[in-house]
Amino acid sequence: MVTVYTTRFCGYCVRAKRLLKKRDIPFEEVSLEGNHERRMELVQQTGWRTVPMIFVGDEFIGGSDELHRLDKSGKLAAMVA
Repeated sequence: MVTVYTTRFCGYCVRAKRLLKKRDIPFEEVSLEGNHERRMELVQQTGWRTVPMIFVGDEFIGGSDELHRLDKSGKLAAMVA
């Protein structure tokens, strides 16, 4: 399962979700709007401060750029298979 942590008005979030939809990869979107505590937990867990924060299962893969690199290399398909 892919989980995408997002906020409103985030172009990179839109870009990441668009790629997942294009590849027919199901994902759960979790908004971090107004949830500062959860966002800080994720920052501590990942060291990542920006959104989207994307997980495949329990594995943090990064953001939109990293998702696109994984897709381009063919590794994304293998990860979600």
